[in-house]
Amino acid sequence: MRIIVCIKQVPSTNEVRLHPVHNTIMRDGRQSVINPFDTYAIEEALQIKEQHEGEVIAVSMGIPATERLLRDAESRGVDRAVLLSDRSFAGADTLATAYTLSLGIKEIDNFDLILCGKMAVDGDTAQIGPELAENLGIPHVTDVCELIKVSKSQIVCKKITDYGHQILKVKLPALITVVKDINMPRLPSIQGVIFGLTAPFEIKDAAALNADENRIGLKGSPTQVVKTYIPKRQNEAIELKGDAETQAELIKDLLKEVL
Repeated sequence: MRIIVCIKQVPSTNEVRLHPVHNTIMRDGRQSVINPFDTYAIEEALQIKEQHEGEVIAVSMGIPATERLLRDAESRGVDRAVLLSDRSFAGADTLATAYTLSLGIKEIDNFDLILCGKMAVDGDTAQIGPELAENLGIPHVTDVCELIKVSKSQIVCKKITDYGHQILKVKLPALITVVKDINMPRLPSIQGVIFGLTAPFEIKDAAALNADENRIGLKGSPTQVVKTYIPKRQNEAIELKGDAETQAELIKDLLKEVL
């Protein structure tokens, strides 16, 4: 079974640098970590590999420094990694990112299952997984909290919904996005760290992927960030004077203003 895990880099601190013109996040490989939700996807892929044998491949789109994060994934047990990196990919929204990832995955070919984290903690859109599946023309399930059964032809999974859970049977190849309740990610072993330093690693640019320049990067992104700002928070206390009846009326008036 060939399993692909999509990995994204996110800032390791709350200090996020924004592009002065486009208001998009400026990536810094030295100040980035693997998106936390993606670590659960990595672990789930490794558990499937241990039960059914096969190969786990990590794929990411990012700056060259993202290699460090992919090698970290290899140190945890991923067999090989592919980085999609090109200056023309910069500024991509979820649609352009999903398109680029789909090109990279098509280059790998013959995959059975794709795993993604539920969402990236810096964007919180949860759009990459479903958009990637649509680009590849395969079924997908979001918010998976348990893989009940995995076979060569299908999976049975438990999905979190607003009203509880759903048990779904999905034909392979397919894509799922996982939540943090699905497992507990392992730490790299000493042998894993050594393997990660020398493991197979590929870098593919826009030309190698034969990418449509109108569908990648800022040019291929219909979502434009007009303004980014930190909301102002004000803590103001109001003293309610008078007897209980008077205070009740004042509270009633305040609630009307709020609601």
